[in-house]
Amino acid sequence: MTMDASALHSLWLSIEVAAVATAGVVAVGVPAAYMLARGEFRGRELIDMALTLPLVLPPTVTGYYLVVLFGRNGLIGGPIYRLTGFTLMFTWYAAALASFVVAFPLMVKTSRAAIESVDATFVKASYTLGHGELRTAWRVVLPLARRGLISGAALSFARAIGEFGATLMLAGNIPGRTDTMPLAIYGLANEGQWPAAQEMVLMLTALGAVLLYIANRFAARSRS
Repeated sequence: MTMDASALHSLWLSIEVAAVATAGVVAVGVPAAYMLARGEFRGRELIDMALTLPLVLPPTVTGYYLVVLFGRNGLIGGPIYRLTGFTLMFTWYAAALASFVVAFPLMVKTSRAAIESVDATFVKASYTLGHGELRTAWRVVLPLARRGLISGAALSFARAIGEFGATLMLAGNIPGRTDTMPLAIYGLANEGQWPAAQEMVLMLTALGAVLLYIANRFAARSRS
């Protein structure tokens, strides 16, 4: 199987976008999951619902909300554009943001389950030794939950690299700029270039299967 320059660009752009999105998902999602798993406060489940809502919304609806927030005239993007002239719209940053938003719920759900599964005996022992919440989280809870966290990161990467709807809404499908693999496949299919689209479909399917295998292996180990 040979790939032309445009297909290679879409492949590497997809990997770059998914890597950036997954890094953000891990950095934000793990603390959020820890708060939801270990915290005791009013409205906890409402926050969980809000954070994981993109998991059940159609990607185009998520993309619409992102445009309303980060578009050139959006609630957040509008002031930034007027002050700096910069807009996220139709850039690879927009693709990364869209992928972050749709992958975030998977990281939160998986990480919360992994953190909640940690034996409370170890946590109490850490408190007995005089360790505070932060040190206990860093030295006890997160290491014991690490397999579940890795599984969540793999699932998030898989979801991010396959994101289509929200990315199309926010970043567009601009050849050489924002055409990630799913968008490139869509464009090739619309143009009737089925052999080229099929190559990318098979590659994306194989990559997704590998990531799911990794996620399942670590999820199984976390339960054992």
